[in-house]
Amino acid sequence: MNSLPTEEETHDSALDITTETCPMTFVRTRLALDRMAPGQVLRLALKGDEPRRNVPRTATEQGHIVLSATEAADGVQMLLIRKKP
Repeated sequence: MNSLPTEEETHDSALDITTETCPMTFVRTRLALDRMAPGQVLRLALKGDEPRRNVPRTATEQGHIVLSATEAADGVQMLLIRKKP
């Protein structure tokens, strides 16, 4: 019996920036992506209006792909970002 992969099984690295403020939110995200191989997926936990707007936009502008964005009950947003090839 095959099961669908869970979010935890679909990423290569994880980063929690829920306590960071801009511009450090994307600085830490970019450093994490820079350490990854092309095509790998970063699971990113973030919180706050500014990071929610800026991190996905900036990642996309740099050629990465935002695969999903899900909202948790505690206000934390989880992003899956695939590093550009």
